[in-house]
Amino acid sequence: MDNNIQLKQQLTPDQLQMLHGELEMRKKSKVVMYLLWIFMSTFGAHRFYLGDTGYAVAMLFFGWLTLFLWPLIDVFFIGKRIDEKNTQLELEIISQIRANQQPQSA
Repeated sequence: MDNNIQLKQQLTPDQLQMLHGELEMRKKSKVVMYLLWIFMSTFGAHRFYLGDTGYAVAMLFFGWLTLFLWPLIDVFFIGKRIDEKNTQLELEIISQIRANQQPQSA
């Protein structure tokens, strides 16, 4: 997180605007995440939404072994997970913006 702040301070106002626009389009929503958890947690839908396919498939096939306690426990961790995912996404977008940065001619 602190790394993202330092990297954002190095961006121009136009680049910051590009970052904000791209992040708004691509970031994961906590509302959608929790709705998926409420209605489809036993199928791991909230994990599929995050891109945690391995966890999602495991929940889908082995959730019944835990008497579906796994989704109940998962609710305490998915908020932090979505924050981590969005922070990672922001870092990727910053890296893309900086990679596409053209050197200014003198």
